[in-house]
Amino acid sequence: MTDTLTVRPAGPGDASDICALLNAVDMIEIGRPETGLGAVEADLHHPDVDLSTDSWLAFRGGRLLAYSLVWADSGPGRVDGDHYVLPGHPEASLRLLERMEHRARRMAASAPDGTLRLQFNVKPVLDLALLTGRGYRPVRRYQVMTRALSPAAAVAPDEPPAGLVLRHCGTDEADRRRVHALVQDAFASHFGHAERAYEPWLDHIDGRGLDWSLTWIASLPGEGDAGVLLTRDDRTSMGWISHLGVREELRGRGIGGFLLRHAFAAYAARGRDTVGLGVDTHNETGALALYEAHGMALHYAVDTWQLALHPQG
Repeated sequence: MTDTLTVRPAGPGDASDICALLNAVDMIEIGRPETGLGAVEADLHHPDVDLSTDSWLAFRGGRLLAYSLVWADSGPGRVDGDHYVLPGHPEASLRLLERMEHRARRMAASAPDGTLRLQFNVKPVLDLALLTGRGYRPVRRYQVMTRALSPAAAVAPDEPPAGLVLRHCGTDEADRRRVHALVQDAFASHFGHAERAYEPWLDHIDGRGLDWSLTWIASLPGEGDAGVLLTRDDRTSMGWISHLGVREELRGRGIGGFLLRHAFAAYAARGRDTVGLGVDTHNETGALALYEAHGMALHYAVDTWQLALHPQG
């Protein structure tokens, strides 16, 4: 009976085993473990996820082979998911994909054009033929980019654009709400962006556990708040720039570059040797070129795969 594949929902107590699985996949796809236990725990405790219906673990002989999770906090008809599997276990992958898709159809039942979106490394452990055979298609590519830091980079960045003032977000609730408004404004036209009210947005970014002293707001005279830099220092491998955005009408004034250099200086001062971020390679704001011009280089890339959720499968 040890060869029987078993599937059950995940629970909060499974976080360590799930983290180990994800890091095993990281080692194969990226070359080093990059998943932190805190990120897994945040997913398992997300208020919009019911683990009994929205999560699955596949085991054989007591060994965890695959993990999947779905959630629907991005607007009507859109379901997002995570799917991780160890190499050489297509049956486990298929069993979990079938459950994800079934659940996603129920979650998107009220929308005529529902979709399920998953992200996979461009050189994944998963056999991509399994996805294409089930109707998934790649719709977007993202790059995780990194830059090495050194103590010499800990000096403050160069002079800001004329009149620009940078302030810490800190513990002021009004400033946190302003960060939310700036993110919604600056990213409104980006692929995959979902409009979220303040409280659901906090849940989405795990904002209740965020160190808000690592978030800054940029302002210009006569324009008010112009841009935002939201970062987090809870990853083992690097400091992370979660959001770097500038209001559309104020782009082209050097604000984005200044915020990026500020992040480099801040994380070098914290003793980090690497900082990273994710970018849509088709981003029309020129973000990819900006990051490349500032010495950031490809770490790895992921593709977003999308399945149309026809009600009958």
